[in-house]
Amino acid sequence: MLCLGSRIRLTRSEVARLHRITGFEPVGVRTHSDLEAYVQRCKAHYWGVSRETQYLHWLIDREIERCLRVA
Repeated sequence: MLCLGSRIRLTRSEVARLHRITGFEPVGVRTHSDLEAYVQRCKAHYWGVSRETQYLHWLIDREIERCLRVA
C-alpha cells in the first residue's frame, strides 16, 4: 500500500490478493476509512459463526494488517 498523507493506494498485488480472498474487488479505496468500509462490507456479506466464516474473517484481517504494515 502506498500512503500520501491521508490518501492510500493499494498495489496491484494487494488488490489481487484481497479480491481472491473476498470475492470482491476493492474499487474506490482511497482512504483508510474506505478500506475499513470495504472490510466491513466483505465481513457483512460473509457473516456467521461457522469455522469457515471465522477463518475467512481472520484471512481478511491478516491481509489488511499486512497491507498496513507495509505502508
